[in-house]
Amino acid sequence: MTAFENIDNEAFKKGLEREDAVILDVRTPEELRGGIIPGAVHLDIHDPSAFVTGISDLDPDKAYYVYCRSGARSAAACAHMADMGFDELYNLMRGILEWDGPVER
Repeated sequence: MTAFENIDNEAFKKGLEREDAVILDVRTPEELRGGIIPGAVHLDIHDPSAFVTGISDLDPDKAYYVYCRSGARSAAACAHMADMGFDELYNLMRGILEWDGPVER
C-alpha cells in the first residue's frame, strides 16, 4: 500500500464497518459546528502541537479513516501519519462537503 489511499463515500462507509476502524476528523473546532461523522475523534491539523501529540497517542496498528472539509487537509494528515509509522490510512476524497452518510450536530 502507498502512504495512504484516497477513497470515495461508499468505500469510506464500508471501511467504517471494520472492527479496527478509527474515524479521524482533522477540521477546526469552528468547522465542527456543521456536524461530525458519528464516532469520529477530533484532532485539529491547524494546531500542529496538539495534532502531533494526539497522533502519538493513537494505535498505529488500526485502520484510520481521515476526513476534513474538502479532502486536502486530511490528505496532509494521512501523509504525516504515514511518516509517523501508520500503515493503513484512508482519506475521504472531497471531504465532508460531499459526505452523504450520517452526521451528528
